[in-house]
Amino acid sequence: MRGAREAGRALACCLLLAVSPALAAAPSLTPQQQAQAVAVERNLRCPLCDTGESIAESRSDISAKMRESVREQVAAGRSEGQIYDYFAQRYGNFVLLDPPKTGRNLLLWGAPLAALALGGAALWGFLGRRRPAGEAAPAASPTPDEPFDTYLAEVRRNTGQERTRRDGDRA
Repeated sequence: MRGAREAGRALACCLLLAVSPALAAAPSLTPQQQAQAVAVERNLRCPLCDTGESIAESRSDISAKMRESVREQVAAGRSEGQIYDYFAQRYGNFVLLDPPKTGRNLLLWGAPLAALALGGAALWGFLGRRRPAGEAAPAASPTPDEPFDTYLAEVRRNTGQERTRRDGDRA
């Protein structure tokens, strides 16, 4: 019986020693700091996850360490920008789910907008050259010496010869 008590005490002591570093490492945060930490965690990408998960959603060990680091930095009073800079220096801009809009990242932000503008300009140019469907071409009038042929009038209209022919007939 005495051995069981000592074994229980030893087990409790081991559990206390194992849990105490985890409790000491996790700083207590105010509700506002907690909200800030969660917001930062949602904007940081797990460096190991292929799916682009944030560290708030990821279950990897590195994400757990990153979450712990975020909480420590928030408790120390660092701003969100300073925390993002810290992780960007350590892991590169890849770790930021919302990369900064400067330098080479402007290409990432501007390329879709430029492609949209170019596509719109090309569509505008294409549609501007076409004749609206409701607008009918002027009907060709027959000349007095030639019977009216609808097919010939359409060919002349499409090739632009109708105006030349009319102008030539008048001269």
